[in-house]
Amino acid sequence: EQSQKAVLLNAAAMAAGAEAPDSWYLALLGFAEHFRTSSPPKIRLCVHCLQAVFQFKPPQRVEARTHLQLGSVLYHHTKNSELARTHLEKAVRARVQVAQFEDVKFEAASLLSELYCQQNLVDSAKPLLRKAIQISQQTPYWHCRLLFQLAVRHTHTPHTHTHSHSLGNPIQKESLRVFFLVLQVTHYLDAGQVKSVKPCLKQLQQCIQTISTLHDDEILPSNSADLFHWLPKEHMCVLVYLVTVMHSMQAGYLEKAQKYTDKALMQLEKLKMLDCSPILSSFQVILLEHIIMCRLVTGHKATALQEISQVCQLCQQSPRLFSNHAAQLHTLLGLYCISVNCMDNAEAQFTTALRLTSHQELWAFIVTNLASVYIREGNRHQELYNLLERINPDHNFPVSSHCLRAAAFYIRGLLSFFQGRYNEAKRFLRETLKMSNAEDLNRLTACSLVLLGHIFFVLGNHRESNNMVVPAMQLASKIPDMSVQLWSSALLKDLNEACGNTMEAHEAAQMHQNFSQQLLQDHIAACSLPEHNLISWTEGPPPVQIQAQNGPTTSLATLSHTHTHTLSHTGRGPFTCRFRSCIVQILT
Repeated sequence: EQSQKAVLLNAAAMAAGAEAPDSWYLALLGFAEHFRTSSPPKIRLCVHCLQAVFQFKPPQRVEARTHLQLGSVLYHHTKNSELARTHLEKAVRARVQVAQFEDVKFEAASLLSELYCQQNLVDSAKPLLRKAIQISQQTPYWHCRLLFQLAVRHTHTPHTHTHSHSLGNPIQKESLRVFFLVLQVTHYLDAGQVKSVKPCLKQLQQCIQTISTLHDDEILPSNSADLFHWLPKEHMCVLVYLVTVMHSMQAGYLEKAQKYTDKALMQLEKLKMLDCSPILSSFQVILLEHIIMCRLVTGHKATALQEISQVCQLCQQSPRLFSNHAAQLHTLLGLYCISVNCMDNAEAQFTTALRLTSHQELWAFIVTNLASVYIREGNRHQELYNLLERINPDHNFPVSSHCLRAAAFYIRGLLSFFQGRYNEAKRFLRETLKMSNAEDLNRLTACSLVLLGHIFFVLGNHRESNNMVVPAMQLASKIPDMSVQLWSSALLKDLNEACGNTMEAHEAAQMHQNFSQQLLQDHIAACSLPEHNLISWTEGPPPVQIQAQNGPTTSLATLSHTHTHTLSHTGRGPFTCRFRSCIVQILT
């Protein structure tokens, strides 16, 4: 390597003596690019070539660009972040007055802000971006890109404002606010903070209403930056419907989620007739992912299964879409398998999803549901304890999601209940209740209340049991959550019988019978669909054709017990997180 380095310097020195004044620079740059693009890349030699530029005392413009190139190579291809930072800071500070070299400063500022954030120096990134935004107004590309980067940085800082004042166009001001608010809303939803997000979501909905009243043709652009749009207005409307569906699902307002899903899908169908933009298919898949989880909760498994098949068809049309959503698709199949008591298939689907995902939130979500499968099977103790150790909500919980941590407490409470450790179960469930009440996680609240009611019933404390089960039934009816309604009605029947309330016991028994019949009919309908065979798919792309099968493959006798084991798929953080990072990647 030393001899190669000497050869490079000699070649550059010879070029320096040639007639063209910049030939030595072009020679070193050519060698650097050759080594960077080699297979495998020879990053050390690439860095040597770029460092050699400084030995020739280059002009300031060349020096600045070389610092940027070195910083970029070190940032993207090595772990030497400190040296990368040094070079990028020098590029940003360079006093280059030539107009065509301003992009060096902007690119360096953009990259340096990413590096600062990687080092948890967000407070250093923000002023850097603000300064770059101020001086980039005559360079529309960098001005807009830097604005978006600053918006992304602010998603981790509540109560901040966008920098839309930098753009004069009213539509652009509002559209930039939409960009910022979408990131902020999905940041909250990713963290499972359903209550905290409400002010931001309301602002977002008001913002999109304002945009819908503005007309592009009424505004004459005063400069080229005013021609820029990060997303068409019609796409923004779908996007706001989408985040509203996410919030409604997490909060347990499932009828509202259905209403906005219908609106969004109708709008998408109209747009797709005129526009083949890939982001529309992404929006459609994410909408379907969320409404599928809603269907499983409301007791519409057959519809959920058909919509899972629809996601498969969309993914067949786009390898990239499948790559981005394969783990979620197998997770949805796992949740469906739990709902129809196909526990072996549920385990296989969740195991496949774990293999396909690198997202921490989705990983934690899958592990939580896989733990519920092991609890249901009752004979997978070692595997269960291994999983629970990895999602211990009392210490070192792997993700920051409020709702996933609350769900982890619930799973621990469920296990303790089945093991007869009732005091321990109550402690875990009270922790779940405290967390779910704090952020209006209605489904977790309902699940925790009914399980606490069951525990008090087993302990003979009928009054306390009633105090838990009645509000659980009320909340489950409001969601509506069919499994919790089934469970609550069974408990109310037993409670009233134990207390001698014959009339109330009869009413509860009738309710339980009605819920059982609805679930039974839906179970038969779902298992009879040809799409039910998707539960066996664990390898490769989605199957193109699905063969019909002969009726249900699971025991209907066990259907009435399903409700105690389908409670963890509360459907939040992970799908939102993937959506948010998708938006960030596409738009910045």
